[in-house]
Amino acid sequence: MSDNDDDSVEQLPLRQFAEKAYLDYSMYVILDRALPNIGDGLKPVQRRIVYAMSELGLAATAKFKKSARTVGDVIGKFHPHGDSACYEAMVLMAQPFSYRYPLIDGQGNWGSSDDPKSFAAMRYTESKLTRYAELLLGELGQGTVDWVPNFDGTLDEPSILPARVPNILLNGTTGIAVGMATDIPPHNLTEVVKSCIHLIDKPKASVQELFNIISGPDLPTSAELVTPKHDLLAMYETGHGSYRMRACYEMDESEIVITALPYQVSGSRILEQIAAQMAAKKLPLVEDLRDESDHENPTRLIIVPRSNRVDIAALMSHLFATTDLERSYRVNLNMIGLDGRPAVKNLREILKEWLEYRVSTVRRRLQYRLDKILARLHILEGLMIAYLNLDEVIRIIREEDEPKAQLMARFNLTEIQTNAILDTRLRHLAKLEEMKIRGEQIELDKERKQLNILLSSDARLKTLVKKELQQDAEKYGDARRSPIVERELATAMDQNALLPSEPLTVVLSNMGWVRAAKGHDMDPSALNFKAGDGFCDADRGRSQQSAVFLDSGGRSYSLPAYTLPSARGQGEPLSGRLKPPTGVSFRGVVLGGESERVLLASTAGYGFVSTIGDMVSKNKAGKAMVSVGKGNDVLAPQRLLLPQDDYWIAVATNQGYLLVFELNELPLLAKGKGVKMINIPKAKASEGEEFVVGTALLSETDTLRVYAGQRYINLKPNDLDNFTHERAKRGRKLPRGFQRVDRIETVI
Repeated sequence: MSDNDDDSVEQLPLRQFAEKAYLDYSMYVILDRALPNIGDGLKPVQRRIVYAMSELGLAATAKFKKSARTVGDVIGKFHPHGDSACYEAMVLMAQPFSYRYPLIDGQGNWGSSDDPKSFAAMRYTESKLTRYAELLLGELGQGTVDWVPNFDGTLDEPSILPARVPNILLNGTTGIAVGMATDIPPHNLTEVVKSCIHLIDKPKASVQELFNIISGPDLPTSAELVTPKHDLLAMYETGHGSYRMRACYEMDESEIVITALPYQVSGSRILEQIAAQMAAKKLPLVEDLRDESDHENPTRLIIVPRSNRVDIAALMSHLFATTDLERSYRVNLNMIGLDGRPAVKNLREILKEWLEYRVSTVRRRLQYRLDKILARLHILEGLMIAYLNLDEVIRIIREEDEPKAQLMARFNLTEIQTNAILDTRLRHLAKLEEMKIRGEQIELDKERKQLNILLSSDARLKTLVKKELQQDAEKYGDARRSPIVERELATAMDQNALLPSEPLTVVLSNMGWVRAAKGHDMDPSALNFKAGDGFCDADRGRSQQSAVFLDSGGRSYSLPAYTLPSARGQGEPLSGRLKPPTGVSFRGVVLGGESERVLLASTAGYGFVSTIGDMVSKNKAGKAMVSVGKGNDVLAPQRLLLPQDDYWIAVATNQGYLLVFELNELPLLAKGKGVKMINIPKAKASEGEEFVVGTALLSETDTLRVYAGQRYINLKPNDLDNFTHERAKRGRKLPRGFQRVDRIETVI
C-alpha cells in the first residue's frame, strides 16, 4: 500500500470485483427488466405504467389524458429510465395488432400493423386503461399484494399486480436477459380459463389433457397456425419449441387476395420480397402486385398470376417458403416463478403455479375483508353500548375532565370503541341510528360467517376462484382469432415447377417411343404409331411433374414431363435421352406428385406399393426399383387415384387363375421384390410355365374385364366375390373359354 491509501477504503481483486458487478447486473436484468412474473405476466416497466395510470385515474370510463403525462409520472415516481424506452413499452401495450388483450386504450397515431414503429410522439397521443386492465388492478386496494418502496423511498408501489386471469399466457411477452431469454406466445382467454378450471377440478391433469383445451397460441391476427399438433404438444410439455403461422388468401376471380398476415409481418415487406423475385426473373408466374389495404380491409394484398393455367396452390406454397407469408416463431416459456427465480416451465406447471398465486391472492382479499368487518363490528358494538346508555354517556362527556378514560372504565370499552363514540356527531344520536347499527351488525355478522366458512375450507376457496374465473371469461372472453389448420410443409418450387401447370397425357409405345399431348380428353390408343409399333401405356398428369418410366428389368427413370415431344408427331425414343441396359424394353409410365402411390408387380406374382417420389431418378441409367428375378418381367405400373384403403387388387395368370384381395395386404416399400400376391405352383411339363399376365385396381363398384384373345368377360362386384381371398392364395379358375388369359383391365 502507498502512503496515500486510506484504511477505510476496501480493496478487492479486479477479478472478484468484476465478477460480482457482472452478476449483480445480470440478476437486475433478469429479475427487474427482461423477464415477466408468473403472477401478473408483466415486466416491471409494464407493471409500473399500468399502476401509474390507475393512480392518475385513467380508468376505462375516464377521459383520455396526454401520454406524456403518464410517462412523466412513471419515470419520475417509479421507473428512473429513459422516457423513449418507457413510451415504447406503453405503445406496445396499446397496439391491438401487438397485444392479444391490450392494456391501454390509445387515441391518436399509435402505429400500424404495416409499420408498428410509426407511432406519434407522446406529446401528441392520449391514453387511458382498457376494461381488460381492470382484471389486473381491480383488487389492488384490498390487501392482496405486498408493497415496496420506490427507487427513492418516497412512495410505495405494488411488487406485483393481483391478476384475476393468467395474463402471463394471455398476452405473452418477449425479452432478452443476460444468459437467458423469454418468448411466450399469447393465448385465448376463454381456452386458458377453461384449462384453469379443469386443473382445479382435476389437479393431476396431464399436459395432454390441458392441451386438448388450449389447442395452441392465439395471436392478434387471423393468419393460420400450421404447426402440427404433436409439435405444439411437445412445446407445451417441455416449455421449448416453435410454431409457424401462414398467411390466409382467397381467390377473387383470377386474382389472389391475401387477407391476413402472420404476427408482426408487414404487408409492404411482403410486396418487396415478391417484387425482388420478379425483378430477378425467378417468379415468372406472377404478372402484377397491388396493395389495396384500407381502413375497412387492413390487409388486402393482390397477386395477379400470369395466366389462369398457373397452379395457384403450388405458387402460394413457393411464396410461403420464400417470403414472410409464412413465418416461424420461437417459444421459450421462461418466467419468474413464485419463488422469485427464473425457470422454464411447461403448461401444467404454469397454470398450477398461477392457480396457487390466485388462491393465495383470494385468501388475502377475503382475510383483508374479514379484518375490516371484525374491526367495524368491534366499533358497532361500542356504539350500541353508547346508544343503550345514551344519557350516562352524555353526562360523562359533559361533566368529566377525562371522559375517554371514564367511558372506558364505566362501560368496559376499548380505546378504538371510545374514540368512535367521542367522534360521533350529535345528529347521529337519534333513535333511528340505533336501528341502523343493529341492521349493519346483522349484515356484517352474516358476511363474517360466510368469510369464515370460505377461509376455513380450501375446497370452497377453490370453488370461489373457479366461479370468478368463469365470470371473467364470460365478460372478457372472445373467440379464437388464429385458426389451427394442418397444412403440408411449404416448399420452394424449382425452375420446372415455376412453369405454368397444364394438363398433360404422356403416351409410351411398345418400342419405347414417348410423346406428350396437352389435355386429358384424348384417347392414347387411337394415336398413329410407327410401322411395327403400337400402344404400350399412358398416364395423365401435369406439365410440372416428372414422367417416370419402368423397364422390363425393373429399373425406373424420370424425365420432366414438359420436355417431352408433342403428340402431333410420333415422338422420340427414350433410348436417346436415357441409358437403359442392353436388351430391355420399357413397360409403363406414371405421372403424379411425389407422395402419390403406385402399384408395382412382376410376372412372377410378387408386388408391392411404392410412391412416385421413390421411383424418380436423376440418373440417366435409372435406379433399381423392382427385383423381377431371372426369366421374369415387370408389369406396367398403376397409379392409385384413391386412398389405398379403397382398393382391391385383381391378379390373373395366363392359365386362367384369378385372385382378388385387399390392396392393403401389400406393403409400402421404397424398392424391392415385394410379397407374393398369388400362389403359382411349379409348372408341369405338360402344362407349360404359368405367370401373371396382369393386375387391376378395383373399387367397390368397378367391374373387371378379362380378355382371352378377342373375347372378354365382365365380372361385376358380386361375381368377384367368388374369387376373393387372402393374399398369396391360389385363386380360382375362370369360367370355360377363359382358361388362357391375355390381359385384364378395370371398367369403371
